Amino acid sequence: MTATTMRKLGEVPGPAGWPVVGNALDIRPETFHHQLEAWARQYGAAFRFRIASREYLAVSDPQVIASVLRRRPDAFHRTNRLEQIAADLGFVGVFTANGDTWRRQRPMVLAGLDPGHIRAFLPAMADVTERLRRRWEAAARAGRELDLLAELMRYTVDITTSLAFGKNLNTLEDEGVDTIQQHLNVIFPVLLRRLLAPVDVRHWIPDRALEGHLRALKAAVRDFIAAARAELADQPQLRERPRNLIQALLAARDRPGSGVNDEDVSGNVFTMLLAGEDTTASTLAWMIWLLFRHPREAAVVRAEVDAVLAGDNQVRAFEQLGRLDAIQACAYETMRLKPVAPLIINEAMEEALVGDVLVPRGAYVMCVMRPAAIDAAVLEQAASFQPSRWTAPVGTTGLRQASMPFGAGPRMCPGRYLALAEIRMAAAMLLSCFELEDVGVPGGGEPHEKFTFVMAPENLRMRLRERAGGAAGAASQSAG
Repeated sequence: MTATTMRKLGEVPGPAGWPVVGNALDIRPETFHHQLEAWARQYGAAFRFRIASREYLAVSDPQVIASVLRRRPDAFHRTNRLEQIAADLGFVGVFTANGDTWRRQRPMVLAGLDPGHIRAFLPAMADVTERLRRRWEAAARAGRELDLLAELMRYTVDITTSLAFGKNLNTLEDEGVDTIQQHLNVIFPVLLRRLLAPVDVRHWIPDRALEGHLRALKAAVRDFIAAARAELADQPQLRERPRNLIQALLAARDRPGSGVNDEDVSGNVFTMLLAGEDTTASTLAWMIWLLFRHPREAAVVRAEVDAVLAGDNQVRAFEQLGRLDAIQACAYETMRLKPVAPLIINEAMEEALVGDVLVPRGAYVMCVMRPAAIDAAVLEQAASFQPSRWTAPVGTTGLRQASMPFGAGPRMCPGRYLALAEIRMAAAMLLSCFELEDVGVPGGGEPHEKFTFVMAPENLRMRLRERAGGAAGAASQSAG
């Protein structure tokens, strides 16, 4: 690239802003991803905008996005504002941390979420999935409508706490335990509003309405840590072979010269509670809605499930997970059309070239993730739900470059193996045991995409009936 083709940030087109506040008045946090996608259609694959003094370059070209993500955490990192907000809220974990803090935390978190740990954890996941089946069976028999996202959040919270902390909250069976979800559900919207605000007033003026939620969550985190410390004291061998993430974090914390401190432990416990709930539950909810809307694709997946489970009502062996290719294809196709992370915000740590734009140190680079993945010029029939495109023997390379649901580079999502395992287990159980009688929103139409740091379907409802001759019915008759 020559100097004449390289542009400065100020030369990039974009929406005109207001004095002082820039484009802040154009932005509504819950639909921020829609605004960015609209600007991308209007101004192209690179455009700029401003929120107060913060200059943003937004990019939607997948090759440019990949080049930015692969240069993290050195040339680019999570924004300093995000790290400050997380510190204010009390959870600087691997998701929000930068620099040396991120470097010392990342290996421990990865080790706790690798495929080996998922394999060992499968029986516990099967137990949680069985509780979900019983809950949905009762709803089907009563003709009761379900709040789909809330149901799946219970499921993912129970799995996350079991895997990461060795404690199953059992929100699926104990209606009184769901208060932890009520506390968790306020965090992401607060985080997003503060991140996009022209001035982060809440850094100096506490949010009284939030303080009670934070106290409850911090108390839960302290309880998780205290229980894990007691286990390590009773069974010292766990320091070398920890059973879960929190034991691994504490064992690392206590090693001389580890550099890991109490804040690292509590921050990552808090982060796992947050990140382990919304993202996977939202993807599952979108996928179930898409399968209901596409019965032929659902029939293909159901046939695979029946063949793999061979009359059982859910996955029991790790090898079965690997044979559920059609469910995984549905998951990736869902994440292409309905990405739960439709944007990734980065801050330039040095002057850097992004595509053909030279951005200064301190500028923000907004990766807008969906446009390329649904572009008809990039992908044939891009707007349609076609899971088979992910299992085709050729042609998937460009597809995977255009759709990056777990990010790319060194900061790729460490929880991707767990997320895909949860999706496959829950979907296999659902299709084995139930028919989707109705999945939708009151009044019909497409569910509203609500962005609160995670893009989720709003007010999505589900009604089930037991599958005639299915595994649920067979299991119930056998038990009777």
